Amino acid sequence: NYPSWSDVLDARNDVALKEKAIAELKSIIKALEKKVEVAAAEAERVGAIYQVAQLAFDEAAYKADQLQAQADEAKKDADASRIRAGQFVSELARVGNINVSTSLLSNESGAADLLSRLGFASIIASQADGIYQAAIRDQNSAQSLTDQATVAKNERDALRAEAEAAFEIAQTAAIEAQTAFQEQQDHRATLLAQLATLVENRLATEEEYQKGLDDGGTAGSDLPPGAISSKGWARPAAGYISSRFGWRIHPIYHTSMFHSGTDLAAGCLVPIYAARGGQVSYAAPLGTYGNFILITHGGGISTGYAHIANGRTFVKIGEQVSTGTHIADVGSTGGSTGCHLHFEVRENGKATDAVPFMRRMGITLG
Repeated sequence: NYPSWSDVLDARNDVALKEKAIAELKSIIKALEKKVEVAAAEAERVGAIYQVAQLAFDEAAYKADQLQAQADEAKKDADASRIRAGQFVSELARVGNINVSTSLLSNESGAADLLSRLGFASIIASQADGIYQAAIRDQNSAQSLTDQATVAKNERDALRAEAEAAFEIAQTAAIEAQTAFQEQQDHRATLLAQLATLVENRLATEEEYQKGLDDGGTAGSDLPPGAISSKGWARPAAGYISSRFGWRIHPIYHTSMFHSGTDLAAGCLVPIYAARGGQVSYAAPLGTYGNFILITHGGGISTGYAHIANGRTFVKIGEQVSTGTHIADVGSTGGSTGCHLHFEVRENGKATDAVPFMRRMGITLG
């Protein structure tokens, strides 16, 4: 419960009421500050957990994709080897006037018996055996890679579930921190004005206080929006590409780490624009990402913006933004060596290379 202006004015001429009101106002202000501090700390803590879970999923998804691509290539090689072996045996059977089936290839002893019955020279038998062994090796290699890809996909799916659960917790904590901060902002100025009225023993009214706010003017308008392509997407920020998507040696930790975004080397406080209209699903600190915004656009597509400058996030969770909206300013918060925008594109939660994706949307990064 917040004291009204009439309560404050009534307490001015009563020493006991005045002291009580001053103590109450100070207590409320302190409680609001503590609430914001606790909520922000919790949001930062669970945000860091979510970021670790998301990075683990990104790495697993990339690994699964790579293994599946290798398995697909190995299967093509195995199929080609099987065809070559079948053609060789068919030719031997034709020359020897023996009716055989290429299914003998599935049995090594059957293939050896076939060669023996054909009575060909040892060099021909050796060639046939080599072709057969190559087909078996290619088949085993393809199967091994397929099995590895299956295991990697299972790991990826498990990590996806963990990342999604961590995101929900982080999002809830971020909303609570956002709510606490907004409550403080909504009441802090009034409470301080009421406190000053009592401490300085001066007469003030709610109308005078509100007039002071009105005379203060409004915030300036946003900078012009990012350039919007014919396909309805916007360039998120200025700057050249300083680090690309994929595995790299991290500039701070000096270890090989997966980089799930594209870094744009923009100057400090350069505007960041929404690459596409959508709903803000996250706007809070996120581990080494520093201050981070995630916007969902529908169709399984989302974009992320990391290392935002402190106090320069202009959107809230749940807010709808349009393409090209000025959502934040570039900073160097979190694991960063200098001001830049870490820009991400995600498809169904999985990080994808933003450069070719944005190119398809009519936007050139860098």
